[in-house]
Amino acid sequence: MSHATPDTSSTPVTRSRRELVAWRNAIFAIFFLSGLSMATWVARIPAVRDDAHLALVTVGFVILGMSIGSVIGLIAAPWMMARLGARRSMMVSLFIVSVGLVVVGLGSTVFGSLPVLIIGMALLGFGNGSVDVAMNVEGALAERANGKTLMPLMHAFFSFGTAAGAGIGVLASAIRLPVLWNFSIVAVLVAIAIVVAVRFVPVDADAEDTVADAPSVPWRERVRENLSAWGDVRLLLIGVIMLGMSFAEGGANDWVALAVVDGHGGDNTFGAVVFGVFTISMTVARVLGGPVLDRFGRVPVLRVCAAIGIVGLSLFIWGSEPWMYITGTVLWALGCALGFPVGMSAAADDPKRAAARVSAVAIIGYCAFLAGPPLLGFLGQHFGILNALIVLLVLMVASGLAAPAAREQGTRAPRA
Repeated sequence: MSHATPDTSSTPVTRSRRELVAWRNAIFAIFFLSGLSMATWVARIPAVRDDAHLALVTVGFVILGMSIGSVIGLIAAPWMMARLGARRSMMVSLFIVSVGLVVVGLGSTVFGSLPVLIIGMALLGFGNGSVDVAMNVEGALAERANGKTLMPLMHAFFSFGTAAGAGIGVLASAIRLPVLWNFSIVAVLVAIAIVVAVRFVPVDADAEDTVADAPSVPWRERVRENLSAWGDVRLLLIGVIMLGMSFAEGGANDWVALAVVDGHGGDNTFGAVVFGVFTISMTVARVLGGPVLDRFGRVPVLRVCAAIGIVGLSLFIWGSEPWMYITGTVLWALGCALGFPVGMSAAADDPKRAAARVSAVAIIGYCAFLAGPPLLGFLGQHFGILNALIVLLVLMVASGLAAPAAREQGTRAPRA
C-alpha cells in the first residue's frame, strides 16, 4: 500500500523536469548556506572569546544578541516576503548574514569590542531567522511542484552546511587564521553563492503570491492576517509537534555529550563520540525521510518517529550499559529528525498563507531551541542531567499525540 505524492494542482505553471530539478537544487544550496554560516560562528566561539577577552557569562550575552535577532527575523520574514518576494527576500537575508559575519570578525579580531560583537550577532541572527522562513516556504512550493517529499532532505543539506562550516572552522583554527579572515572568506562565499542560487528560483504568481497582492492589501490588514495564524488550532497543534521534536533535537545538541560524561560516567572523548553518533543518525534520517513519508504519509511516520524517540530517550536515560545508551542515542535522533521539516511542510500546505504560518511554527520551534538548553541546565543542576531529559520524553509523547494535525491537505486518497 502506498500514499500518493503531494498534489501539484496548485502550481499554475507547467515546468520542465530540468527547471524543477534546478529549483530544488537551488533550495538545497540555500539551506546549505544557512547551515554553513551558523557553523562558521559556532566553530570559532573559543577564538572570539579569546580575541575579545570575554568572560563565559559575557559570551552568553553575545549569543543572546543572535537569539534576539533570530526572533525578530522570524517575525519580519512574512513582511519581507510580501514586499520583496521569496527570491529577493532570501538574497537580502543571506546578504545580512554575510554582513553580520564580517562585523563579528571585526569585533573579535580588530576592535575586541563587546558592542560590535553583539551588533554583528544580531545581524547574523536576523538574517538566518528571516531566511529560515523564506527558504522553508519556497522549499514547500518546490516540494509540491516536484511531486514528492523533499523537506527532510532540504534540512539534511542544512546539516551538510553545518558540517562544512565546522570543517572550515577547524582548519582555520589549526592554521591560526584570524577570525576576521575566516568569517570574511565565508561571508564572500555566501554572498556570491546566494546570487547564483536564486537565479534558479522561479518568479511567478505562486512562488511570490504575496507580492502580487501587496499593493491592494493595507498594511494593517496584512498584519491582522499574519496574527490570525496564531488562532488556527491545527497550526498550533503543528507547533506542538515541532516544539517536542525541536526540544529533543536542541536538547541533544547541547547536552548529550555532557549527559554521557556526568550521567553515565564516560570521558570527554566518549561524550564527543556519542554526540557524533547523534548528528550522523539525524542526518541519515533526513536524507532517507522523504521516500518514507511519500510511502506511508506524514501522520503514521510522525507517530512511529515519536515512538522510536520515546524508546531511544528511555534507553539513554535509564540504560546502564554503553550499548544501551548508544542505541538510545541513535533512536533518539531517528525519532526527532523529521519533526521540524515535516512541521514546516504541513504549515505551508496553504500557499497563500504559507509565509505567516511558517513564521508562526518556526517561532515555536526556535523558542524550543533557544529556551530548551537553559531549562535543561537548570533542571540538571537541581535533579541531575539524566533526570532533566525526562522533559524531552514528555514532549515527545505530546508530539506523537499531535501528529494528526500534520495530515496532508488536498492530496489524493491512498492507493491499495
